Amino acid sequence: QVQLVESGGGSVQAGGSLKLSCAASGPIASNCGKAWYRQAPGKERELVSAIGSDGRTGYADSVKGRFTISQDNAKNTLYLQMNSLKTEDTAMYYCAAGPMWINSRNYDCRNNYWGQGTQVTISS
Repeated sequence: QVQLVESGGGSVQAGGSLKLSCAASGPIASNCGKAWYRQAPGKERELVSAIGSDGRTGYADSVKGRFTISQDNAKNTLYLQMNSLKTEDTAMYYCAAGPMWINSRNYDCRNNYWGQGTQVTISS
C-alpha cells in the first residue's frame, strides 16, 4: 500500500508563496491521476489541481494562473507551487492519487490513496 506524505504548508501573508510537496512511499501506477485537494473549515473538500502521468493538468478556476502542479516521477513526488496567495486559500491541503478525469482524459486506476494533509494559512 502506497503512503502519501505532504509537507510544505505553513503561514504566510497574502501575496506570498508556498510550495507543497507530496512524497509517495512507492511508485504510483501510470493510469492513476494525482491531485491536490483542499478543505477549509465549514466547507466541502474541493479539487485544486490534478496531473496525469502524461503531464496533462487541470486547475480549479479559483487558482488558475497562481498555482502550478508538477511531478517528479523519479522521486515519486508531487508538487504544488502556490503564488499570489489569498486569504481564501487558507485550508488543509491534501494530496491524492487514484481514478479521475483530467482534461477530458480518464485515468482509471483501481487504487485510491490519500495523504494526511498539510495546513496552509494565509493572513491579510
